[in-house]
This record gives sequence, structure tokens and C-alpha cells, in this order.
Amino acid sequence: MAFARTCSVALVGVEGVVVEVQADLEPGVAAFTLVGLPDKSLTESRDRVRAAVVNSGAAWPQKKLTVGLSPASVPKSGSGFDLAVAAAVLGAAERIDPRVLADIVMIGELGLDGRVRPVRGVLPAVLAAAGAGYEQVVVPECAAAEASLVPGVSVLGVRSLRQLIAVLADEPVPDEDPDEQGRPDPLLAGLRMPGTGAATGMHSIGAAQHDHGHDLADVVGQTSARTAVEVAAAGGHHLFLEGPPGAGKTMLAERLPAILPRLGRQESLEVTAVHSVAGLLPPDKPLIDVAPYCAPHHSATMQALVGGGPGIARPGAVSLSHRGVLFLDETPEFSSHALDALRQPLEAGHVVIARSAGVVRFPAKFLMVLAANPCPCGRFSQRDDLCECPPSAIRRYQARLSGPLLDRVDLRVEVDRVTRTQLTASGARGESTATVADRVGAARERAADRLDGTPWCTNSEVPGRELRSRWYAVPGAMDEAERNLERGVLTARGLDRVLRVAWTVADLVGHDRPDATDVALALQLRTGVPRGVPMAIGALT
Repeated sequence: MAFARTCSVALVGVEGVVVEVQADLEPGVAAFTLVGLPDKSLTESRDRVRAAVVNSGAAWPQKKLTVGLSPASVPKSGSGFDLAVAAAVLGAAERIDPRVLADIVMIGELGLDGRVRPVRGVLPAVLAAAGAGYEQVVVPECAAAEASLVPGVSVLGVRSLRQLIAVLADEPVPDEDPDEQGRPDPLLAGLRMPGTGAATGMHSIGAAQHDHGHDLADVVGQTSARTAVEVAAAGGHHLFLEGPPGAGKTMLAERLPAILPRLGRQESLEVTAVHSVAGLLPPDKPLIDVAPYCAPHHSATMQALVGGGPGIARPGAVSLSHRGVLFLDETPEFSSHALDALRQPLEAGHVVIARSAGVVRFPAKFLMVLAANPCPCGRFSQRDDLCECPPSAIRRYQARLSGPLLDRVDLRVEVDRVTRTQLTASGARGESTATVADRVGAARERAADRLDGTPWCTNSEVPGRELRSRWYAVPGAMDEAERNLERGVLTARGLDRVLRVAWTVADLVGHDRPDATDVALALQLRTGVPRGVPMAIGALT
């Protein structure tokens, strides 16, 4: 009897479990049995591995072969176990020394010709391996840069099974012809989830710092909305833009990611892990260090927004926009069930999906931007009577956004119709993305210094009880906000959110503590009622 074992990783959401792949050869009728709760794609690895081993020049053992995946209670899916299964079989057949395989984690799919192809989730798999104490990892060559992001792990990138056999057997490593350049790889394309990618804005058109193609200076007028976008970026506050078609709501949302600070190391790893599981990592950029931007269509289902799907749940738009911006254009057209499903991740910063195949937890700490027309025709306004919708239709349209969801939105701004004078004026434009981004970065640094030693990084994350007990506003500054609470204009949650926004305004203008002007601006951004304060941040400094 011959036996060998090596390791691979099973992904459950963005968390990995190290799986021991064991191969046992016994005398008897030649057969290949795979046990350990595999799914359909993993069961098919028997045929892929057999063909890959034979086409790599190694002999397939003509004995009774049993491959076990331990622990057997963990569901295992995908083709990423192919490389580990092939290595364990070759170790049991003594083509490779079994002692060499025991402490190596292998991740990769095998083609029938023996080439090693990439799989989703390489980064979270390597993170799980490093957390379990493994120091050597074998991955496909094109995923080596992604795996190398994990410190303390030695990464070997191989292009074929022949190369892996030669390395482990201490033989000369054969050269493999590279794939033809410029030709689309169907297997790489197959890594992408249907309904994601450029069509949803995942390759963000505004995520690059100071993107000259989408500058804030291009937005005509809209002083209040520009201020709200700046405050949202500085404090991580959710934003609701309401206004007629063509007023610039989408323009503002697309320019928001560019003024967000670059992601830190830990944040980059979190975002990259989610995108790796979804198969959205570009091959030439294994680490995402800018805020992602996701803009799903209003026909998206609840599973598309929060995650789910058949079998093991996949990340949805709220997770793909983790540490970035989730833009819901034409928000009232979304399903009410899908919108209400956003309440829990908005508060918790993560989403837990329970399915019969298991429970999955995805990170979902995002900045949400809602955009809506004021009525079905889009022309309803307090200033004119262009709207032809009956009052009942306007009420039904606006009621599609539930009160509990809007109560979680810190900033609500009416985007005005652009006038001819504003559009044709040849004077100075508004502040550029670079100018606003510098001010946002300075405000983030002030908040980080104040919150140093706490689990929070931005003002929007700080609980209300902490704001009321540890960080006080100027005496008397909250009087007007408290009167709004008594009159029912604000809820208790709304009062806390006004205080958070006031701290963000204070950070932007350089105040040590929020004063009455900062709170008044926060109230105006929250309720839409004018408070007699300048709406431009530059006018407050």
C-alpha cells in the first residue's frame, strides 16, 4: 500500500479552510474514487487529473486509487483542488517523494494537456494557508503576483504540471511555451461571474486618483451637491441625491471615488480578496489600492445586491463595493425587497447569507449613494409647475424608498436643474478633483488622529453613545438639532448622524470641535431645510 498527502484550500465566502488531500493506492481493479463532500466540478477533476498526468509524461497508476479530502464535513467546490490531487496521486505512485508534499499548499486547475490554469480566490486561499502556519504555496504562474501579497509565504508559480513534477523531484525544469499574446483566454474569461465587471462599473471609471477624464470641475453649479459629495467622502457618510433628469446626479456619483483616499494595506487586502473570489482582478494589477465603484442596474435582484445564488453564496454588489462606493441610480425603480435588504449591511458593515449549503459572511462596508427623480416624470419641483403627475402618483413614487432605509442616509440633497446661464458661463469652474481630494485627505487624517486607539477610522463608524460621552461639540451647538428631535423632524438615530456629519464638517474646515455653524450645515445636509449658512466648504474655512 502507498500513501501520500498534500494540502489545498476550500473557500467559504472569502474565508478559507485548509484541506488535506490524501491519496491511497491499493492492489485491485483500477479505479479512481474521490471522497470528502466534493461538488460536481470537483468530482469531474478525476478525468482532468488523469489526462493531465498522462499528457505530462508520467505513468498513471493501474491500481485502486482513493483520494480523500479532509475534513470531510466541509463542503468543497471548484476546480482549484486539481493540482493538489495530481501531486498526491504522483506521491502515492512514488513519482514524487511523499515527504516533500506534506507541508505544501497547492492551488490551481489542470487542463487536459497538463497546463495549470488560474482559479478564483487565490489571495484569500493563501491568506488561509498562512494563517494555518504553512510557508510554501504552489499556484498558477499568472496568479503568483496575487499570492505574493501575503507576507511570510514562499510562492512558487508553475505553468504546467511537468514543471511542478520537475521542481519537486529535483530534476531540470522544462521550458513551457507562453500563451499567444493578444489572444483572449477563454478560461480567464470564465473566471468572471456573469453580471459583474465593466458593465456594473467594477473597473471604476472614477477610482483612479485625480482621474482627469472625470473631474469635479466638470460639474456645473450644484454647490450644495458638491459639498455633500465632499462631506460624504471625508466622513464615509451615505448620500441621497434627488433632482430632475440631466441635473448631474450620475456625474457627481462617478466623481466621488476619485476624491476618496487610497486604501491602506489591510483595506487593499480585504477588497482584493473579495474581487479575487468574484474573479474580477485584472491580470496586470493583483492588488486593488483605490476605492472600488459598483453601479448595478435597477433590475438587479436581491441576490445580486447582497450576495447569494445557488450552492455556496457568491459576493453581491454590496461586497464588491467594500471600502468603496455603491451607486444605485434610479433608486425607486429597484425592488423594495432588494433595497430593504441593504439595511443590515449598512449598519453592521458585513452581510451574513444563510443557505442550505452553509453560512457565508462577506464584508460590506461601503459608501452608498442613492439617486432618484422627484416624481415619475422627473419634473416635480417646489419652484415651478412643469410636472404633470397627479399628487397620488408622486406620493406612491416617493414611498418606494422606505423610511428606515432613508433614516440610515446621513446626507440628503436636492440637485437643482442647471440653468442656461450656468451652462454657458465662461467664468472660473468649480474646484477640481485634486483640490477636493487634498482637503478630504487632510480631514481623514484629523479624524484618524482623534480616533487613534479605537476600532473606528471614520466619523460615520463612531457609535452615538461614544460621540455623546467622549467627543463633545461646543456647548450650545446641538441646541437646534435637539429641538428638531423634540418636534419629530429627527429620530434618535438621525440626531446621532447629524453629530457625526458635524464632526466631519469640523474636520474639513479645521475646527477642533463642531460649533453651531458646523451643526447647522450638518442639519441642512440632513433635512434639506436652509439654515442660513454657506454651503461651500471653502467659504467656512
